[in-house]
Amino acid sequence: MKVRPVSFPVLVDQLADRIADLSPSRLRVLVDAAPAARPADLADALVDPLRLRGRSVLRVSAQDFLRPASLRFERGRTDPDSYFDDWLDINGLAREVLDPAAPDGSGSVLPSLWNAETDRASRASYVDFPSSGIVLLDGALLLGRWLPFDLTVHLDLSPAALRRRTPAEDRWTLPAFDRYRAEVEPGTVADVVVKVDDPNHPAVIDR
Repeated sequence: MKVRPVSFPVLVDQLADRIADLSPSRLRVLVDAAPAARPADLADALVDPLRLRGRSVLRVSAQDFLRPASLRFERGRTDPDSYFDDWLDINGLAREVLDPAAPDGSGSVLPSLWNAETDRASRASYVDFPSSGIVLLDGALLLGRWLPFDLTVHLDLSPAALRRRTPAEDRWTLPAFDRYRAEVEPGTVADVVVKVDDPNHPAVIDR
């Protein structure tokens, strides 16, 4: 195993090349990380480079596929096991995004399902997804759930860095990420692993 330091722009460029070269058909790409690692920033940064490479891109966030508050908070608002097991509408994400965005899928994708702030359906409209399009999904705790992805990127924080970079009001979630590391081992199952203990100096882990 080699740890290869890269700048953020170089990381984005290398990932965009790898994604665009993977297949000319539809692709489903995941950027998985704890919120403290800011996976949305990397997913957002990939949009324009992929479009410059001739691919249509649809940005989707797992945050828009949470379950209703009555289900998420059934065991309390700060239960880490509930955060791990119950917050994400896995079936909804697969049904509305990942399955229709498959190479042989219908191509009719719903980019958001639930607005967690209003605790109501998002009322988003379906998008006709082209046969060469790429879905870029960001979120946390998404590996090991049998969701169909064509490429997975995991932004890895050491336990110490995760605790240091997680805001005090969110530290109740830390046991969920300890469990994720122990049970799923995202650093071994993701296609691409990037160490981001120092956000200004990412490093790709070449296995």
